[in-house]
Amino acid sequence: MRILVYLFLKMWQNRWFTISTLLGLTVAAAFAMSIPMYADGTLKRVVANSLAEKTKGLPAGSLYMKFQSGAAKETDLEGLAEADRWIREELPGRIGFPTEAFSSRTALPPSTVRKVQTASGEGSAQLARMELAEQSGVEEKIELKEGRMPRDGMKDGVVEALVLHETLSRYGWKVGDTLAYDAKDADGKTRRLSVRLVGAYQLKDETDLSWAIDGKEKLADTLLVTRGTMKGALLEDQRLALDSAGWFYAFDLSEIRIGDLSSLIGQLSRLEIELHRMLENTKVNLSFLDMLHEFNRQSVLLQAMLFALAAPVLAMVLYYVTLNAKQALDRQKGDISVLQSRGASPRQIVALYAIEAAILGCVALLAGLALAWFMAKTIGSSSGFLSFVGRKSIPVGWNDAAWLFGGTANLLAVVATAMPIRAHAGTSVVEHARSRANSNRPPLWQRWYADLALLAACAAGWYLLNAGRVPLAGGADNEAGIQPILFVLPALFLFAAGLLCLRLFPLMLRAWSAVMNNRVPVTMYLTLTQLSRSAATFYPLMILMILTIGLGVYNASAARTMDVNANDRALYQYGSDVVLKTAWEGVQDENDANKLYYNEPSFQAYRDLQGVEAAARVLSATGKASVGGKAAGNVRLFGIDNTDFAGAAWFREDLFPLHPYLYLDALGQTEQAALVSAAFAERYGLQPGDPIRVGIGYGNEPLDLVVVAIVPFWPSLYPDESPFLVANLDYIYQQTEKMPYDVWLNMEDGAKLAPALEMLAERGISVVQADDVRGELIDRRNHPAQGGVFGILSLGFLISLLISLLGYLIFWFFALSRRAVQLGILRAMGLSRVQVTGMLLLEQLFTTGLSVAAGLGLGTLASRLFLPFLQSGDQAARQVPPFRIVFDSDDTMKLYAATGIMLAAGACLLVLQLRRLRITQAVKLGEER
Repeated sequence: MRILVYLFLKMWQNRWFTISTLLGLTVAAAFAMSIPMYADGTLKRVVANSLAEKTKGLPAGSLYMKFQSGAAKETDLEGLAEADRWIREELPGRIGFPTEAFSSRTALPPSTVRKVQTASGEGSAQLARMELAEQSGVEEKIELKEGRMPRDGMKDGVVEALVLHETLSRYGWKVGDTLAYDAKDADGKTRRLSVRLVGAYQLKDETDLSWAIDGKEKLADTLLVTRGTMKGALLEDQRLALDSAGWFYAFDLSEIRIGDLSSLIGQLSRLEIELHRMLENTKVNLSFLDMLHEFNRQSVLLQAMLFALAAPVLAMVLYYVTLNAKQALDRQKGDISVLQSRGASPRQIVALYAIEAAILGCVALLAGLALAWFMAKTIGSSSGFLSFVGRKSIPVGWNDAAWLFGGTANLLAVVATAMPIRAHAGTSVVEHARSRANSNRPPLWQRWYADLALLAACAAGWYLLNAGRVPLAGGADNEAGIQPILFVLPALFLFAAGLLCLRLFPLMLRAWSAVMNNRVPVTMYLTLTQLSRSAATFYPLMILMILTIGLGVYNASAARTMDVNANDRALYQYGSDVVLKTAWEGVQDENDANKLYYNEPSFQAYRDLQGVEAAARVLSATGKASVGGKAAGNVRLFGIDNTDFAGAAWFREDLFPLHPYLYLDALGQTEQAALVSAAFAERYGLQPGDPIRVGIGYGNEPLDLVVVAIVPFWPSLYPDESPFLVANLDYIYQQTEKMPYDVWLNMEDGAKLAPALEMLAERGISVVQADDVRGELIDRRNHPAQGGVFGILSLGFLISLLISLLGYLIFWFFALSRRAVQLGILRAMGLSRVQVTGMLLLEQLFTTGLSVAAGLGLGTLASRLFLPFLQSGDQAARQVPPFRIVFDSDDTMKLYAATGIMLAAGACLLVLQLRRLRITQAVKLGEER
């Protein structure tokens, strides 16, 4: 108890250290817990829809088990009863999810039935193929149209049955008729049953999930008997052979969680084994086991990828905790040495500080729960780097994986907090004084050249990526396939390059001092002297700043690059916001049945559509080109109206040597003008002014064109797939028969397509197909992996900024406390308060300013080196438009703003501390605190 009191008193005495350490531990635990919580929430969002799609319209969580008699003649009634009881009573509990629907069905082999001739001679020669069966839940889910419900058992050798009302009309039966039904017994002999129709029914709800497997079509060919009749009279008493038995479940999986996958997969994997043990020839015909395996694989990959993206930030948090602990321990060296000198063993001292770290860790783990929930929500609302939208919130919650990951991260942070104490636990008072005298010794990583070794490892990693030795994935079709090494390796590169910059930092200061030759103001001289002699003390803060800014630049550029290039690919593929295909009326040629003459709809109907800024006619046809009288193969002919196309099409200006409007203007100079793809022009040596002929249409009618410009790309056209020509649509229609074209629409921001389609329908335009690229872009942004990547990058950057700000403030707080005597002596020697403040501000400017500059430069360099590998996973045919690395000025301004806040906070702390400094208290005998 006394130890705890002592610890709480010590934590209160060092409360700023305690609070900052607690905050670092909380952030580490919360950030680690937020990732499995986010993955769990995204699984809940997509599981039901995905299951429904993959089971071809059946309910999500559909499970169908069926017994088929096969060659066996005698039915295992005991096994059937045991299997039926187990499926009804135990299986739902083992699955562990609510049951939306259940149905079971037991049937004899189908038989050809006919109406039995009565005493009056009335009968029917019409045959029908029917099945005698019982089905669960019939009483509640049907409505009698005629007659009554059948009774159990056989009366005078007659079995009572129900039939669907439509079946009566189909075969000309009526309630009260008796049908002859042939069935086989256990000995293989045929037994003729008399089945009396006592009632006709209709379904109350044909969409009821109970009919998902054996629907109305199956019931139309079924004579329904009661469960007692089937089990007792037919199977047990008459010993008839059973044909099949089936059980269908629809489970509600809307609340499924990642932690449920493992147990659910285990139950479904053993389901067929359990059923076969009870009743042979029972199989699982429909299950969602494979899809659960896929979900489990996706969740594991998603969590692994997100953790890889978060690893650099978690490492920074752990580094911050270690740095914070080391600074506090440096301040408490005197206390530790006093404890050691008074009999405390190193093990006891380590245990004392470890207990303190453990207490803080437990508090941080509990405090991190709410923060983890908020972080998971933030990740789910991300639509880009530092861009958050108010989309429907992800249903996140705590799970076992969150506790595991949060506990692990918290344990590592606690170890990082307690680890520095081991180096100080055995230090005596004399050794403490001696270590202060050697405090300017270069750090271990400089003496062992760890920075150069890490740079060599990064260079090897870049070489393997460039040589294709590391498989990469990603791109528009698989946003979840981003290779984590593209974020881990740049972080390692930034760390190694930052260490190298720190190695050069004192050399640069000495060189500057030598060049200035002591011709600098006294404050500058004191600053350069202090930094040169005590550079190692600033290294922890500077590397933290370099990593924060460098990772911020790289992550921002990576997020923007992925987002912009994916958007560009989609927009280039479609060519415009919306592409419409309309129905054209055609008249068949009298002499050729394969030839049609089309009537062009009025294009004026597209001019003033609601929400449409511009519309353009776009013809895409295949033709056979010839250059200089020689065949040049098939080409894609693109017919446009240059003025309309300029307003409707999507262009990226860096794809063209000149502005794209200049090419459209050249196209309008003459009706025969054509733009030619660069690869085609290079292959056949075409130059502006050269003629080219293209045969198009049903009869390959010749179209003479003149090359006016050569373009490398054109919206929706892929040069690697087929060479293309762009010509004037009106000129094409003058030379050939009209062919149907597409209509490209450039929509206003936020405009809906439905009103425009309704207006077209009112004007008599029939739209066959409407492709809206905006919907694809929204789906891609809402992809769980895409949102997770952007969310982790954004949240990681904000956390690194927070950690850097706290580390910055804590560093200068301890630095000013440690240098109180030095500052007091400087004031006593005659330096004014303004000069001392200026000296410390210059120290901040040199350290923080150079760190920020290094971070910006190294982050940009890392982006140039590693971001081009993001395109390696795309299909080669879809590497259009060319990949580009994007740096957004808004992100840079945010970095500058964050840095400015840190500098301002540091300056305020300096001024506040200096105002509290008193020379008579600073210049005194005793230890510095």
